[in-house]
Amino acid sequence: MSKDNLDKLIASLRQQRDELRVQMHLAKADARDEWEKLEKRWEQIEAKLEKAGSEARSSAGDVGAAIEQVASEIGRAYDRIRKALG
Repeated sequence: MSKDNLDKLIASLRQQRDELRVQMHLAKADARDEWEKLEKRWEQIEAKLEKAGSEARSSAGDVGAAIEQVASEIGRAYDRIRKALG
C-alpha cells in the first residue's frame, strides 16, 4: 500500500472514530466494550505510524503492512459499532 493510500485510510478511520465517539454516549453496553478495545488498538496504530515515520525506508514497508492490517480490523469494528448504534 502506498503512503498516499495509507494516509487516506488513516484519515478515513480518524473521521469514523470521531463520528462514533459523538454517538457513544447513547451506545449499548456491548458497543461500549468493543469501543474500549478499539481505543487501545487505535493507540497502537498511532504509535506505529510515528515509528514508521522515523524509521528507514527499508523497514517502513514492514511497519506499513502491519499498520494496514490493524487499520482494516479497526475499520471493520467501527462498522460493527455503527450497525449496533443504528
